[in-house]
Amino acid sequence: SRGEGGKFKRGGFRRPKVCRFCVDKTDYIDYKDVRVMMMAIPERGKIQPRRLSGACAKHQRQLTTAVKRARQLALIPYVTD
Repeated sequence: SRGEGGKFKRGGFRRPKVCRFCVDKTDYIDYKDVRVMMMAIPERGKIQPRRLSGACAKHQRQLTTAVKRARQLALIPYVTD
């Protein structure tokens, strides 16, 4: 197994993540779509980084902005208990 970020991990071959927004050809991530916002936020309420969410850089920036807007309008919580 190769170490420095190669295709092989300890368990074997690992497929690279594909951005689900690029696959769906999404131009704009809507902050009012709470279902999509909640997928980007785990139980703690933090925004997931790119390596965990699987989004490309462009869509990760849009997703972060959308989550922050949705929090401002109280559509999703800042933190959970």
